[in-house]
Amino acid sequence: MIGDIAVQRIIEMEVPFFVPHEVFREATPEALEPHRHWLEPNAMDPETGKLILPFQSYLVRTKHHTILIDTCIGCGKNIAHRPEWFNRTDQTWMNNLRAAGVEPEAIDYVFCTHLHADHCGWNTSFVDGRWVPTFPNAKYVFSQVEYAAAEARNDIIFQESALPIMEASQAQLVATDFALDDNVWLQSTPGHTAGHVAVNLASNGQSAVMCGDLIHSPIQCVYPEWSPKFDLDKPLAAKTRRHFLASNAESGQLVLSAHFPSPSIGHVIAKGDAFQFEYIED
Repeated sequence: MIGDIAVQRIIEMEVPFFVPHEVFREATPEALEPHRHWLEPNAMDPETGKLILPFQSYLVRTKHHTILIDTCIGCGKNIAHRPEWFNRTDQTWMNNLRAAGVEPEAIDYVFCTHLHADHCGWNTSFVDGRWVPTFPNAKYVFSQVEYAAAEARNDIIFQESALPIMEASQAQLVATDFALDDNVWLQSTPGHTAGHVAVNLASNGQSAVMCGDLIHSPIQCVYPEWSPKFDLDKPLAAKTRRHFLASNAESGQLVLSAHFPSPSIGHVIAKGDAFQFEYIED
């Protein structure tokens, strides 16, 4: 609980996903060796050497709204560049949402930190030959900047997971500092994408922030300058990341990560010029 706000992770999968040096240029075996003792086995698989990532949403229940932050990969999506995401039929995510006591019709708002395939996939479902909003009663909140960039790319992710929301008149395009109310508001965190946002939660003097893909792995707390190859603007992402880590270390607020291994939630602690992530049980 964050004050009166209930927060729950809805996990689609948690797997060894990528070899560090294939994504982080600086993450050579030599650079990682001093950190293996704390990365393994939860954050890095000892057998494959791959970083372990969950793909998950956050279900947020305030006194007024039921909200999803990000919607993972989804089913039936034509994500050719990731064979393991292509045309999935696994209903784990939807089953986990229902196990949390929430039907798709009960979602009031969907907040997407950005419009990459693993953060907006369950936005839509394929029904009667077309993509339709999975959450028929929800407003989908997209950063104006993010939506415009995705629209300009007009790739399959946009066509399957964002455009149908607009066509159904369920999209709400907002500024990157948009506030839903005193409990939920956005924070601009550019770099990974042009319009990337974090989602802030606050209630009764307690606060948390869901950081999206601003940070992919706890190793980036030690090395905030490490930007993965899929950051759009790597220098800007590194600058945004360091500022985010420093401000959250100072405030002590709870950080809800998108891709840190389970339990994924914790606090940023300053360690000299670097940081570390201390998990709490969710």
